[in-house]
Amino acid sequence: MADSWSFFSAGQFTFGCGSRHELGKHAVRRGYRKLLIVTDSTLAGLGLVQPLHDDLSEHGVQVEVFDGSAAEPDLSIAENAALTARTFQPDAILGLGGGSNIDLAKVTSVLATHGGRPQDFFGWDNVPNPIIPVIAMPTTAGTGSEVSQSAVLTDSQSSMKVSILSQFMRPALALVDPELTYTCPKQVTADSGIDALTHAVEAYLSKDAAEIAAQPGEAIPYSGCTPIGELMAEEAIALVARYLPAAVHEPENKVAREKMALAASLAGLAFSNCGVAVVHALEYPIGGRVHCSHGAGNGLLLPYVMRYNLPKREAKLARIAELFNPIGDHGSDMEAALVAIREVEQLKSFIGIPERLTSLGVTEEMLPEFADKSIAISRLMNINPRTPTRDDLLKILQEAL
Repeated sequence: MADSWSFFSAGQFTFGCGSRHELGKHAVRRGYRKLLIVTDSTLAGLGLVQPLHDDLSEHGVQVEVFDGSAAEPDLSIAENAALTARTFQPDAILGLGGGSNIDLAKVTSVLATHGGRPQDFFGWDNVPNPIIPVIAMPTTAGTGSEVSQSAVLTDSQSSMKVSILSQFMRPALALVDPELTYTCPKQVTADSGIDALTHAVEAYLSKDAAEIAAQPGEAIPYSGCTPIGELMAEEAIALVARYLPAAVHEPENKVAREKMALAASLAGLAFSNCGVAVVHALEYPIGGRVHCSHGAGNGLLLPYVMRYNLPKREAKLARIAELFNPIGDHGSDMEAALVAIREVEQLKSFIGIPERLTSLGVTEEMLPEFADKSIAISRLMNINPRTPTRDDLLKILQEAL
């Protein structure tokens, strides 16, 4: 049993409106003379890249831009970005965009530092040494990639989303400027926001750190729920419950945008330490097959998995009901736990997250394959408060169909 636990974050976390304007100063202070920006053509077209380029140039930093990223990038995009990095040889790599772009920046750094292909690093702790420093600047409020140790790519050949996890991949600097999310489209805001909620809820409901069997000093992908992670998860849940509806339906609401940016990072810190579990394990093959956004897939599955975990997490689910609605009596723990699940279902519906897998193009014939692929992701199965069987996963999928 674990007698101790650790907590990891980005090397530096800077939050605030306008903080993006400090990029050049941060680069100079850290001695970066050459910086590669990893982003996509949409953000470049919106004019978000050029001001950063100009700021860096004014501070004497040479800049190269790779804008070939895409939503849920596949392995070939990572290899193209790595080729650019190997040619340019940057001192640091900036990921600008949603989680996909920041994840791509991390993988680009791994490949530029250590060579090889993305496949060589799949799974946990296969990055042997530190990598070129990564700076993360999110333009969405959801993934928490700006503070996490993970990156997700799409393996088109196996129709599966795949992860690389290493503490070496946590960004050296996270610059979280809520103003960068002001242009985030409505559906992306919804998908990203429900992703943040999923991260926070899965972290909150994960096995306790004391239940995670680890040898002293052993590197493990997730510690289980810890006091710091629990605090951050609770605050993230409360912020999402209060501010996500406004961020989606009132895109000019700057307070809602700022609070959601904070919620996403707090949820990122919570899940990247405590863990994510069955929701993510199920979403990886679903997203790889039907190409839904990671957030939409996670958000759709979340209440079904909360219901599955209810027998083991009644009190914590009851607490989630209080976080959603601090006023009023929710009844017994069991009654309040069911309220929490309904609150998540209502939030999903209000912001336009699909209620059924069929809405994403999933058919009943696909479900056995999804269950088989999900059960094999042991790091996610092992952190869940209930240890599922393949039949359990199939039943969750059938309920969500």
